[in-house]
Amino acid sequence: MPEHIRYAWGHSSLGGFLAAISVRGLVAFEFGEPGTPLIDALRLRCPAAIANEDSAGLSDALAGLAALVERPGDDPGLTLDPRGSERERQVWQMLRQIPAGQTTCYGDIAARLGTPREAREVAAACAANAVAILIPCHRVVKKGGALSGYRWGVRRKRALLAREQIGAARGLERGA
Repeated sequence: MPEHIRYAWGHSSLGGFLAAISVRGLVAFEFGEPGTPLIDALRLRCPAAIANEDSAGLSDALAGLAALVERPGDDPGLTLDPRGSERERQVWQMLRQIPAGQTTCYGDIAARLGTPREAREVAAACAANAVAILIPCHRVVKKGGALSGYRWGVRRKRALLAREQIGAARGLERGA
């Protein structure tokens, strides 16, 4: 029996996005406007699946993801089902351990994975990530702290990091 993936288009302050969910969880959360390229990418990522649009059925998930864009350090309570190679999933798991409001560099992630010379492979795994914010590749910067590329644009990366820093500062104020 083929796998079924439901998808829908949402809107946020950083632009439109696609959300796609399997029975196991969120497969994709990608910035972009409604259209064929993101659906084609979803079908390439999940070639054996049948993808159907379901705006009504995913309305709660869309609202949670739009809220996440505003406060990227929050947890919308969605289970993830990222699709990638074993190495990509290892990198993505490491990224999920970076606290909101903090950054690290590609080389540090590679070193924590036991392969300190593979910073480029870490960057490639970040580029292959189809789950924005929840797999926080936006928290990875160049050695020295300079912003580097981001699959969905450096402007979005900068905005997400700024929003996380504001949220972290608010959390410190509440805890003080």
